[in-house]
Amino acid sequence: MSEQTDLKQGIREHLGQFSLHVLLVFATGLTIGSERTVVPLLGEDVLGVESFFVIASFVVSFGFVKALLNLYAGKWGEEYGRKPVLVLGWITALPIPVILIYAPSWSWITVGNILLGINQALTWSMAINAKIDIAGPEQRGLAVGIDEAFGYTGVAAGAWITGVIAGQTSLRPEPFYFLAVVVVLATLISVFLIRETVQLAQLEGDDDHHDANLPFKEVLKRATYGDRTLFAAAQAGHIENFVDTLFWIAVPLYLTSQGLAIEAVGVVVGVHSAMYFLQIGTGGLADRIGRRPPVIAGMFLAGGGVFGMVFVDSYLTWAILSGVSGLGMALLYPNLMTVPSDAAHPTWRSAGMGVYRMWRDAGYGVGAILIGLSMEFVNAEAAFYMTAILMFVSGAIVYLWMEETHPDFGTHEPSAPATEAPGRPIPED
Repeated sequence: MSEQTDLKQGIREHLGQFSLHVLLVFATGLTIGSERTVVPLLGEDVLGVESFFVIASFVVSFGFVKALLNLYAGKWGEEYGRKPVLVLGWITALPIPVILIYAPSWSWITVGNILLGINQALTWSMAINAKIDIAGPEQRGLAVGIDEAFGYTGVAAGAWITGVIAGQTSLRPEPFYFLAVVVVLATLISVFLIRETVQLAQLEGDDDHHDANLPFKEVLKRATYGDRTLFAAAQAGHIENFVDTLFWIAVPLYLTSQGLAIEAVGVVVGVHSAMYFLQIGTGGLADRIGRRPPVIAGMFLAGGGVFGMVFVDSYLTWAILSGVSGLGMALLYPNLMTVPSDAAHPTWRSAGMGVYRMWRDAGYGVGAILIGLSMEFVNAEAAFYMTAILMFVSGAIVYLWMEETHPDFGTHEPSAPATEAPGRPIPED
């Protein structure tokens, strides 16, 4: 392939590398999905943890570590390139299966989930940024949709596969042999087959534009509270991760308490995540109609599905409402992420995405605390009510404050930076 072809953006032009990144984000989903069904039950049935809040602690550690590393992953991706950060993320995952197999107490699981948080932050951040680098502005929504669709299909597959393995064998070690194979293969692909993509992002922007080359501190301000649209996206991302946390902690424990078998619980949890595959369409849809409509619809639909789950008592209806909630997440998830990528200048897009992903994934930690406390001191149903109500309130904020950011017909105009950053040259390859 010629150098000129290499420096053109487009999914078709870089189909091989784009496909490898799709495969890797699927592996990232498999990694976290392998914990979804089995680990909460492992704590309750094998390690003797009786407190719902203590069980939730492993998601707290995961969420806050992932949030912090998302912030720095974006910054490191600008400074060092996407590939080194990606490789580091997969190396970090190598000890996780060993910890899960041999952990003598719940504190070991919590430590393992710190490593999982690092892995998910570094690998998923770089996967999405690499796809956006490759796709270019015209296919940005499609690229994000494909990324999230295959990532969360991996989550669903991991939850289902490990649920089946655990149901036919035991809660450990057998499910985590599968996890070990995934992690090793993903590490090898990252090291030997993936190529750098940061040079493709550098093709997009005018480095002399007033919004180019913002200092990291200014990016943090802009993406957090300096721009009302980006604030609306950040708070919505934070709250919508309560839904994902609910399906990680509360749903397996609640459904088993209602007499559902572990294999069936794995299906219900897996249905929710499997609906995320529809992001392959909802991301492309937002390229045609804008980001705002699917985000608003998704917030209320996901909240409604969660709300309805406490009013039914059969396997089929739980699975249907799990799917409804997953459909809402498929509508909102990729398109919330596209908002900061639309609004950011290419010279700081990775850092801006890192700020959004920091606030979004801090929702795992905050959500796990609130859900764990609700289950501990009220009941399991209270966690569902709280999550649904917060989704409705957050959706209302999006409706009132978020402007359209689509580059062709959006209304959003980013606010001028508080300080003008001196231009810095983009290093040549």
